[in-house]
Amino acid sequence: MARWKALPEELDPQIAELTRQLRRLVDQRGLSVAALADRTGYSRTSWERYLNGRLLAPKGAVVALAEVTGTSPVHLTTMWEPAERAWRRAESRHDRTMEQIRITQARAELGDFGGGAGTTTVDAPPMTPPHAEPPAGKRRVLLFLAGAAAVLVVLGTVLLLTGRDGGEGIPDAAKSPSPSATSAAGLPPGVKCVGIGCTGKDAEAMGCGGDLVTTARTATVGAATLEVRYSRTCGAAWGRITGAAPGDRVRVTAGGESRRGVATAGETYTYTPMVAVGAAAEAKACVTLASGRTGCTK
Repeated sequence: MARWKALPEELDPQIAELTRQLRRLVDQRGLSVAALADRTGYSRTSWERYLNGRLLAPKGAVVALAEVTGTSPVHLTTMWEPAERAWRRAESRHDRTMEQIRITQARAELGDFGGGAGTTTVDAPPMTPPHAEPPAGKRRVLLFLAGAAAVLVVLGTVLLLTGRDGGEGIPDAAKSPSPSATSAAGLPPGVKCVGIGCTGKDAEAMGCGGDLVTTARTATVGAATLEVRYSRTCGAAWGRITGAAPGDRVRVTAGGESRRGVATAGETYTYTPMVAVGAAAEAKACVTLASGRTGCTK
């Protein structure tokens, strides 16, 4: 039986090409997914998603794979950049579609419940004659059905991109709580904090890592890759460096809060505790290498 699943047909060609290259490197070195997770610091579940085209591998994971397989990271990151742009375009289309669904649903609701005595729908002319009422009712039904159909289409797309089966419902990111909340009630299993309740805490220990995290920003400083890691579900962000040397320091700042992490002997990556954010763009990560070189995400 083939080791890898067939990539989704809808996958962007740039993402598919990068994924096939990552698979090839893993196969050439005879690495299992468990060994890959152990050597790169990224979880086994995350690598399964990366290598099956269900999630774009962050730049840090690509660089870590290059280090493990003895490959130049330059060539892989060159392929990663257009793949990352394609992934962002897909996410942007998804956001616009979800917004349109909400608008369609709102119109349908207004059509169903806003036509009582003393009210007039937006598209109906004043003093609509009695014989025109059945078509107006049909329009409201059609609007409602169109909204329902659009929801099913988008849910199918979301399930494809996230690799979730139908029993798990809408992905966690779509139902993430306000970052100002401090309770973990109603969050996915394993998530232990949200918003300001996550500030100063370890992302992995609080269940905010793994499949719930994305790389919001990245920068290369010397041999290290600097990232802002963001969990919409937890409403929090943190800084991380890969390709680190002992003594390299990383800092994340957002909303007046700042947290730091330091790489120790034997570590090739390290990350900071979390800070609460309302959006990924609020967080900035900076690194100070042991060599004295510094840099930040833009």
